[in-house]
Amino acid sequence: MAEPGGFAGPRGLSARGEGVGPVFLGTHTPRLDDKGRLILPAKFRDDLAGGVVITKGQAQPVTHKAARAYGRVFFASAHDELPDKQGRVTIPAHLREYAGLDRDVAVIGASNRVEIWDQQAWETYLATNEDAFAGIEEGVLPGGL
Repeated sequence: MAEPGGFAGPRGLSARGEGVGPVFLGTHTPRLDDKGRLILPAKFRDDLAGGVVITKGQAQPVTHKAARAYGRVFFASAHDELPDKQGRVTIPAHLREYAGLDRDVAVIGASNRVEIWDQQAWETYLATNEDAFAGIEEGVLPGGL
C-alpha cells in the first residue's frame, strides 16, 4: 500500500500530483456530488492544481513477474483530471464503481500521493489494522517516524 507509483488501498483510488515534492497528510471526509465530483481538501489544492491522475489502487505488492501485466491495467484505467475553480475533480464512473464510492468518502494524505476511499471501507481498514501498526518498529516509516 505504501508502494511508490500511486498504488492505493484495497479497492481504492489514487491521485498523484505532477513531479516530486509535496507531502500529503491527514484524513478528510468530503462527499461526492451527484455528478461524481470530489472537492479536493483545501490543503491539497495548490499542490494538485496542475492536475491529477486518478487510477485503480493495488492492495498487494506487485511482483516483478506481474508488474508488466499489472501496468497495463493500471495505466489503462488511469484518468487525467484538472481541478476546476472550486477545487473539484470528477471521478469517472468506472473508477467510482471499482472503489465502491457512493457519497461518503475519505481522502487521505499518504506521503507523496492522495488516496480516495469509501468512508466505511477506510474505517474498517483502520479498525482491522491499527493493532498491527502498534507493533511496527521505529525507523520503518520514512524519516524514522
